[in-house]
Amino acid sequence: MLEVLAALSLSAAVGLRIALPLLLIILFRSDDLWTNLPGLSQLPPPLVLAVLVSWSLIELLFSKQRLIQRLLQVVQLLVSPFLGALVGLAVARTAQFDGWLIWMLALLGGLLALVLQLVQTGWTYRLRNGLPIWVIFIQDFLCVTLVILAFDAPRQGGLIVLLLLWLTIRSSTEWRLWYQRQATRQQKDPRQFRNEPD
Repeated sequence: MLEVLAALSLSAAVGLRIALPLLLIILFRSDDLWTNLPGLSQLPPPLVLAVLVSWSLIELLFSKQRLIQRLLQVVQLLVSPFLGALVGLAVARTAQFDGWLIWMLALLGGLLALVLQLVQTGWTYRLRNGLPIWVIFIQDFLCVTLVILAFDAPRQGGLIVLLLLWLTIRSSTEWRLWYQRQATRQQKDPRQFRNEPD
């Protein structure tokens, strides 16, 4: 059970940032986990380290600007489900789970990373000016915390993941209510006669 919580913590971290969690896995010298990571473990380590350091710096330093924030989110939206699945797969292989459980954990990891990334993207476009700077700092802090907890305290990491999922459900409910409030009595379709995008 602890391995499942660790996999979910790492997948949630990948759902917040894509390169930083992988860089932290290397820095923590988790060789067992890294060797079980398909695709990335076969690449030359200096190349992987250079790409992860560069992309982590871009995520940490340049994500505060609105245009770059949106460009990063497009890349993260496309890549995070695959990396979430790979991290879940690596944890399952390291824990030596059975065949079907390995693929189930990989699927859960990919879906969790995708859902968290979709919520971030939704809030970015909903707020129009992008995410506030304090939210971005909280994302960075949560990403690092989830990776650390995945190795040292998976139960607490799993609790944070459940809290993030609860916030995701609350966000989707709020968006739905906001969308329905736009409709008037004469206007059944909330999008009708709207000039501004949602």
